[in-house]
Amino acid sequence: MKISIVLGTRPEIIKMSPVIRECERSGLDYFILHTGQHYSYNMDKVFFEQLELPKAKHNLDVGSGTHGEQTGKILIGVEKILSKEKPDIALVEGDTNTVLAGALAAAKLGIKVGHVEAGLRSYDRQMPEEINRVLADHCSNLLFAPTEKAKNTLIKEGIPPDNISVTGNTVVDAVHQNLQISKRKVHKKLGINRYGYFLATVHRQENVDNEKRFREIMKGLAMIQEKFGFPVIYPIHPRAKKQLNTFNIALNGVKIIEPLDYLSFLELENNAKLILTDSGGVQEEACILSVPCVTLRYNTERPETLDVGSNVLAGTKPQEIVKKTKYMLSKDKRWENPFGDGKAGERIVKILKETID
Repeated sequence: MKISIVLGTRPEIIKMSPVIRECERSGLDYFILHTGQHYSYNMDKVFFEQLELPKAKHNLDVGSGTHGEQTGKILIGVEKILSKEKPDIALVEGDTNTVLAGALAAAKLGIKVGHVEAGLRSYDRQMPEEINRVLADHCSNLLFAPTEKAKNTLIKEGIPPDNISVTGNTVVDAVHQNLQISKRKVHKKLGINRYGYFLATVHRQENVDNEKRFREIMKGLAMIQEKFGFPVIYPIHPRAKKQLNTFNIALNGVKIIEPLDYLSFLELENNAKLILTDSGGVQEEACILSVPCVTLRYNTERPETLDVGSNVLAGTKPQEIVKKTKYMLSKDKRWENPFGDGKAGERIVKILKETID
């Protein structure tokens, strides 16, 4: 059996890291194909080194562009490499343009597709990620659903139950494995106390490209800093930083810092009093780490976090952000983690060996 692991963004590297480690442990024939969707491989090499992962064998370095342009470049590049390498299966993870292009390239070549984190739905087709995850699911042969809820979603869409396996989410494996690696004490470097700050992440296109929404979110963050007295730490995404300057949005009460490496960010999450985010992955990590989460969106493809009470939807209105922050600060943090026991990578590789062999 020969496995191709196709990834292109740092969240994909994080969530594929347990699968990669298990492939290494099992001595499987596999290779990593890095598309360079967010950063070139040269910029991501430090990321691989920090997570103690082997190097990517192939690097496309497609860079940024419109959705169509970027997806097209990835599709062309992945097709060439898969045609040459002839793997038995291509694994993709999540909902990026890399996932869509990787799944399409493999499917068109008659190569089996395995989708890690299958079955997530926000039911908001304005999100490019929603289109990607739906299409990837429907051209996959093996669907690794993180939860029973995700499995049921796939079955309702007509995907054969025999093609679906509930494995848990690899993010649980990644959080536990990578916290063991990390010893950065980043909160001390930033001059803040453990559990004495709010952590914010805002990067989604529908938020940062919409001036009204972005202004409302930043006002809401300023209001919670004033009301509750905790500093709001915001490691800013380059796109969001550009839009802040374009819209000339004030930064009252919010401490902007440069983007952090993953291990430092994971520590910052783990030591936060509360997290405010529009990221799906951060919603999951907050749940796993027992940190209350307020989601700055009107929907989520992680409904399990709402079900167990680790997360609440606030949207982007300042008053609602304050209201939902107050609510989550008063909650009992002893919720049950719905994303599995941290053995998803092991299960995925076991299924691959049984199915492909």
